[in-house]
Amino acid sequence: MKLPNGFGSVHKLPGNRRNPWRARKTVGWDTDYEKGTCKQKYATIGYYPTQAEALQALADYNANPYDISTNQITFEEIYEKWSEEHFQMIVPSARRTWKSAFSYCTPLYHMRMKDIRAEHLEQTIRSAAVGDNTKIRMKSLFNLMYKYCLKHEIVEKNYAALCDSIKKPKPKIIRTPFSTNEIQKLWDNIQFPFVDMVLIGIYSGFRPQELAVLKTVNIDFENNIIKGGLKTDAGKNRLVPIHPAVLDLVYNNYNKALSLNSEYLFNDEKGQQGTWLTYDKYRGRWNKIMEKLALQHRPHDTRHTFITKAKSCNVDEYILKLIVGHEVSDITEKVYTHRTVEDLQKEIVKIN
Repeated sequence: MKLPNGFGSVHKLPGNRRNPWRARKTVGWDTDYEKGTCKQKYATIGYYPTQAEALQALADYNANPYDISTNQITFEEIYEKWSEEHFQMIVPSARRTWKSAFSYCTPLYHMRMKDIRAEHLEQTIRSAAVGDNTKIRMKSLFNLMYKYCLKHEIVEKNYAALCDSIKKPKPKIIRTPFSTNEIQKLWDNIQFPFVDMVLIGIYSGFRPQELAVLKTVNIDFENNIIKGGLKTDAGKNRLVPIHPAVLDLVYNNYNKALSLNSEYLFNDEKGQQGTWLTYDKYRGRWNKIMEKLALQHRPHDTRHTFITKAKSCNVDEYILKLIVGHEVSDITEKVYTHRTVEDLQKEIVKIN
């Protein structure tokens, strides 16, 4: 069957092939001026089991032309393009996790993205000899790569979204409150760097990442209140009374911040990239404290300690939720009752 000029061509390849019919399009010419010859340059649209399917693919291309080069791009090539863009926005440690996940995707490397289906992705995940966390990372990698492909119109459907062979396990978080003896050990070593920050966390209920970004402008010594908090609507910009036991510690850090011309309450004057803290910086200081005092705790144990102590000292349930930023479900309490700063201070001193 003769096709119109410029339409493209369909022909059958020799041998026993699953998809022997090739549809292709002329994309240019190679001219040899010495020999006086001109040879067509072709780009393959795809391979198909029947002549009719190849003709239909060719007709679809002519009706709605697209970049043929993206039609042939492989999983491995997409990873290279995606990672070149994505890795600029993340830290080296995060890059290593994506590279590790990709290393277990060898069955997909040379497959065209347009040929990959959900079963290919799931089989790759199931056959990978790794733990669940890495398999979850592989699934996340597939999702990000398909998002990249959709953005650049390389595929029309996100098959990664259909993968359900691996699900993220519920995290098992063990929180261990500081004992009375351990808190006393912190007080006995108050001169060790950032022990005061740990104690302020224990007596305030702030999350470590919330402590790290507290600003001096949010410290009200007239009412002994700190305004801060992150994460949820109930937790943002909440009022937390300063417990009398750590008032001097807060005041000392406030004065230190002023002397360093820092807007943040907690600072490390020896910091190589600025005096302010991040959660990662704080965690590094935390580990040094745990090693120094032979303690075994996680940074969030300070918040858990505060909540545990508050409950054992019969702090008002709703005021406790306001202080730590938990959602208040009781409609009457949430809408009609207004707690004053004095109410907050009255309750926090119950914690001895």
